[in-house]
Amino acid sequence: MKFGFIAKHRGIWPVSWLCVALDVSRSGFHAWLVRAPSARSRSDQVYAGKIRASFISSSEPMVRVASGTISWPKASSVACIGSNG
Repeated sequence: MKFGFIAKHRGIWPVSWLCVALDVSRSGFHAWLVRAPSARSRSDQVYAGKIRASFISSSEPMVRVASGTISWPKASSVACIGSNG
């Protein structure tokens, strides 16, 4: 996470300053830049793509919540409270 933050913001602030602020070594950051992604990271990317494709291809309007993804109820199945008919 720290190295990702540094990579994202190194155009704004100097890498040396970011490394000191986040208590990581500059050599560790530069090694991370050239290191191949881990097996877990590659697996996460595959699943993220599948989840994204499923979300986009869904015909139902969706809302994302902290506990997962839920569908909005269909308008015809929602009763209006206090209506007279």
